[in-house]
Parts: sequence; C-alpha cells; structure tokens
Amino acid sequence: MVAQRAGLPPLLDRIEDVFARQADAAALGAWTSASLRLLNVNAGTACLGAYWRACLECAGRVPVAQLAEAGVLLAEICREAGAKPAQAAAERLPAAALLVPGSLALWLPGLVKLARVAPGAISPIVENTAAILDGTGAQGFDDFIAAGLRASGRDARKQIAFFSLADPRARHLIARAGGAKAFSDVERGVKAYATALWGGVPDLRGVPADDGPPMRRSNLAGHVIRLPEIYPGVSAEDAPAVYRAAVAHAGAHIAFGGPRFPVGKYKPLAIALISVIEDARVETLAIRSMPGLCRLWLPFHTARAADGMSNAASLMARLARALIDPAYDDGDYWVAKGRRLFAEAAPRMNDPAISHELGQILGRDLGQMRIGLNAVDHVVEPVYRDDTLGLWDFGDRADAPPTEIDLPVDASRRDQREEELGPENRDAPPERQDVGRARTAPAGDRAPVIAIYPEWDRAAGLERPDWTSVREVETAAANCRAFDTELERAAPLRANILRLVKAAKLGRPTRLRRQAEGPELDLDAALDAAILLRGKLMPDERVFRTSAQLTRDLGVLILVDVSRSTGDRTPSGQSVLDVERLAVGLLSEALEALGDPFAVRAFTSSGRDDVRVMRLKDFGTRYDAAARARLAGLTPGLSTRLGAAIRHAGAEMTALRTHRKLVLVLTDGEPSDVDVPDPLDLVADARHAILGLKSAGVDVFGVTLGGAEGAGDAVFGRARHMPVRRIADLPARLSDLYFRLARR
Repeated sequence: MVAQRAGLPPLLDRIEDVFARQADAAALGAWTSASLRLLNVNAGTACLGAYWRACLECAGRVPVAQLAEAGVLLAEICREAGAKPAQAAAERLPAAALLVPGSLALWLPGLVKLARVAPGAISPIVENTAAILDGTGAQGFDDFIAAGLRASGRDARKQIAFFSLADPRARHLIARAGGAKAFSDVERGVKAYATALWGGVPDLRGVPADDGPPMRRSNLAGHVIRLPEIYPGVSAEDAPAVYRAAVAHAGAHIAFGGPRFPVGKYKPLAIALISVIEDARVETLAIRSMPGLCRLWLPFHTARAADGMSNAASLMARLARALIDPAYDDGDYWVAKGRRLFAEAAPRMNDPAISHELGQILGRDLGQMRIGLNAVDHVVEPVYRDDTLGLWDFGDRADAPPTEIDLPVDASRRDQREEELGPENRDAPPERQDVGRARTAPAGDRAPVIAIYPEWDRAAGLERPDWTSVREVETAAANCRAFDTELERAAPLRANILRLVKAAKLGRPTRLRRQAEGPELDLDAALDAAILLRGKLMPDERVFRTSAQLTRDLGVLILVDVSRSTGDRTPSGQSVLDVERLAVGLLSEALEALGDPFAVRAFTSSGRDDVRVMRLKDFGTRYDAAARARLAGLTPGLSTRLGAAIRHAGAEMTALRTHRKLVLVLTDGEPSDVDVPDPLDLVADARHAILGLKSAGVDVFGVTLGGAEGAGDAVFGRARHMPVRRIADLPARLSDLYFRLARR
C-alpha cells in the first residue's frame, strides 16, 4: 500500500531502521496498526507523511507505544473532522511533546472530544497548540476545551473565534491557567489599601470573563469600582500594584470629580481628550493631598515619543505622562501645548470645566493635523486608569449613531466582530449577534421557546436581561397501571389525606347578615326595618342571619424537579423520582377533591438556552387518567436551573384569579447547570427570583429531599423551606405541608 504513494517508502524505511533499535515487536505492531488505520480512514498521503515525520522527530523522546496511540487518535480526528485537521495535528505532535511532558496523552484525546462536538474548531486550536499548552499545561487542556464550548455554544463562528484565540475570553483563561494573578487573589489587600487611603470601605467588584469579553480596564459606576478579574498582559508580580493604582485612581474620581459630563454632540476624539484631562485633573488634586500617590502612578506612564508614529492614541498616552511627570520631555509641540495649558489652569484645578475647555482646544488642533482616532481599537492608557464610562452621561443618546458613542464602550471592551469572522470573511455582511441574550432555537432543533427570563449575576450584583430560554417539552404518556398500584399501596396515607380534605372543606363558618331567610333574626336589620315602618316607608325584608362555610380562595402550582439526580435509588429500591411521583399524585387527588385550582409542572435544564418545562396538569382541567399518565411518564435527566423554572411558574400564577397564590417546589438538590461552574451563582439567582415573586404577591415554598437542606435555606429562606431527610416520608409530609399552608 505504501509503495503506491510517492514519498512514503523512504519514510517507512527510515522509521523501520530507527524503531527497530527502540521498540519491541508488540510496539511495532501497534504502530503499524495505527498507520493502517490512518490509511483506511482515507487520511491521505500528506497526513500519513506528516504523522511519520512526527514519529521520526519524536523518536527517542516519546515511546513508540505512545506514538502508536497518537496514530489511532489522529485517525479518529480524521474520521470526525477531516484529513486536513488531522494532518495539522500530526504536524504539531513534536511541538506538543516538547512543551509539556506527557502532553500527548491528554492533548490528542482532548482534540478527539472537540472533533466530535465542533469539528470546525480543530484546525484553529491545533494552530495555537503552543500558546494554549504553554499556559494551561496538559492537565488544563480539557478544561480549556470545556470552557470554550460553554462560551460559544453551538455557534460555529464563535467556536472558531474562541479556539483561534481571537476571543479575549480564551486569552483570559490561558492567562489565568498560566498563573496570572487575579483580583480575587489580591482583593483583601487592595480593599484594605483603599480603605486606608480614602477613609472608607470601597465597593470593589471583580468582573469575570465567563459571560462576555474580559474587561481591559477598570470601570466606575457611581461609587462602585468594577475591576477586571485579570488585567491582560500584566504579570503576576505587577498585578497587585496595578490593582492598587486602579482603586487609587477611581478613588480620586470619587473624591475630586464632579457630576457626569453630558455627551452632547462630542465626537469620539473629543470624548477621549476630555477624559485624559479629567484623569490628570483628579490625580493632580489627589497628589496635592497625598504626594506619595505620584510614586504609585508614575511607573505605569511609559509612553515616549520614540515608541512609534504620532497617532491619536500615542499622543494622548504621551500627554497623560507629560501631565503627571515634570521630568518628561516629549519634544512634540502638541504635547507641550497641552502641558502648558494644564499648568496655566492650575489655579482653577477644582473646576471640572477645565477638562472640557482644554479637551476641545487640543481636539481642534488634532483635527487640523488630520489625526483621527480608531474608536474600535482604542484602549485607555496607562493600564491602571478606568475606561472613562463613569465620566459621561449619555442621556437619551442610547439610539445615537454608533460612531458617536462607541469610544467609551470600546475603551473597555474591544469589538470582536472582525476577530470572530477572521480576515478572510471581514467583507461579508455581518449577522445579527444578540450577545448575552437568549436565542430561539431553529425549527426542528429543540422544543420551541415559550418564554425568556432574566438571570441574577451574583458577581456583578445585577440582572442579566433576557438570559434564559424556557422551552415547553411534551411529556410522553406512560401506562399508569404501575403508578396506580403504588397509589393503592399507600391506602392508609390516602385515608389520612381524605380526612384532611374533609376538614378543609368544612372550614371555619362565617356569619352572613341581612339575609332573606335564615334560622336567626338579624337584630340590626330588624331594628332598621321597624324604623322604616314607623315612618311609613317600605322596609328591607332581609332581616335574617345565617352561617356559611368559609370560601377558599387559594391557587397552587406544584413544580417538580426531574433532573438526572432524581434517578438515584433510595434504600427501598425506588428512585427519588418514584417517590416524588407518588407524593404529587396523592396531593393532586386531594386538591381535586378539595376543589382548589392547581397545576402541575416538571422541569429540567441543559444550559441557559434550554430550560425545559413539562405541562402535566393545567389550571381549569381535571386531574384525570391522562394527567396521571403524563405524571407516570416522567423520566430523570439533565440539570436543575431552578431560578428560570420559578420565574416561569410565577408568570403563570400572576394570571390566576385567586386571592392567594402559592408555588410549591419539590427538588432533590441545589440548583446546578452545565454552563455554570459555581452552583452558588444559581442559588443566588433562585433566591432573587423568589423575592421577585414575593413582591408580586406569589408565595414560594420549597421542599428539599435528602441532604439539600443547606441550599434550601439559602434559596427559600428558613421559614419557607421544609427539608425531608427520609425520602420515604415525602408523600405524607408534602400533603400535610399543603394543608398547613392552606390554613394560613
């Protein structure tokens, strides 16, 4: 087979000579089998040749058995993604083996996993093998792939952008894995430093890069100082000083700044120049108060005239240095003019208006020199200064042309559209990208989206709008014979619940006055009638009183968690879902007999775009055999995005015409989902959803099974949470709980 392919026979002869001295017959046999597998998947001469050349280059450093395993994995990559990506991976084999000891055993399997999910991403990730492995190591390579798939979802273009490292989030992850110092590592010391500096505890918040492009600069929103979780390009040794300088600069704005500047009709260049002057103004006032701040900020001002051409960004960085460093001599007329005007304004340094005046003068000069600003690529310098968003009031300009307002936004977040498209596609018409918003799935892909809800961002302390998509999934009806048998076995409990129903139906009597008939005379009505008769007027004949049962006015929605963990077996041999099903069935029978309006929903999730809700029984319909069949057909699977499910249940309850509204949540664990690494994020979101429903007049009560009581208290609150430690007790506890709640 090899003889028929040009260029391969000499390679094979060389490999046989080299391997004969290094490997036993078993290893040689495995290597030959791997080569044959590559031939059989039609990898082609180029791919097989690249593999053999890589084997020759790795000979002596990598055991032949490992090279044989690499050949098998390359064949799998070829099968999933094609011959060219497999060839590219083969060409990178020697580099990957050199970068991290043992990396082949983790790098290639990671590529195979990626090829099965996102075949188009193989070539980009292979091309960046050196950068990725150098940062993540072999052990972190799988985590990098998982993070990329979470960040890009099913969008092929976003996958390519991430794994080609065009997406800043990918570079952020590599930097974090490579030992870069994050805000969370230095937060305590930086907060103490800022407290000592400005005399008050600052509101500092690190902003992770999980849900969008990483921040490049700090951001000031009122008195909240938002800091990048990692400063791109800043070493671990320099990071603490950058964070200290950033919070000191933000504190100067808080202490010496004025009201936000109205944007008006300013162009991006004017906005940037005014911001540079304002930064220098507040720093000058801060240094007058605390001269040591100059030693903190000055080392970051490194711009020089010799660094390159005099474009707007370079000139502004040099001007920023000239306004803080008296010893700096730039030699440029424009920079010198800015320094002179700033010095002349020293007596008025407390007046923010000087920033507008100087910025406009210097901006006109740059305009006359035909020097413009690339608003998309501009990043504020030096690194410790904020993105200037906090200085400006955009007012009603949210709908203004992008060229007029892009600058402040892009100072902190570089536009990724060109980076994601790649150079070859930049002239193609851009597609609409709803970044950070839920998207409707294409027809036939997943169940249709029926609602979109926000989600609470614990780190940022705000709601992400339109973040989760709820889809209605049909529940396959099952034969409910086995379910009915379980209900029959619970006969004693059924009888107890029936007694509760009868007691609830009796209720507490209420006295009805001024009735047309009744067993007793209503004395007040009789006296009024007698007075009217004396006045020769027609009296009201309703002079009796009676008693009637208290009218019940309560609606309930039962929300059942059917995530994968509900398939776990209890000591009795039943699954958790079996016990949940029995409890809901018994309670539904009671509510049907009682006449209270109720509905039953089940839920599970697979990421924020796929929160699945199953409609088992609706308000206004009977709990009949069809509803029991849907309940019997539930199967466990996927995850538990509780907040979205609670919001959807609350939205259904708001349309219900009852005085009291109750959502009864039945779950076996704390909230979790595939795209949220920290479960506390979803705990906080569920709690926020419950508080929102409470303000809308909907009560939420949670029943947690097994060991989830800690999360239950955090989500529902201690007073509205009942942990059931023995799952077998759930049916009795759930029914008893409902009747206790109904009496409130």
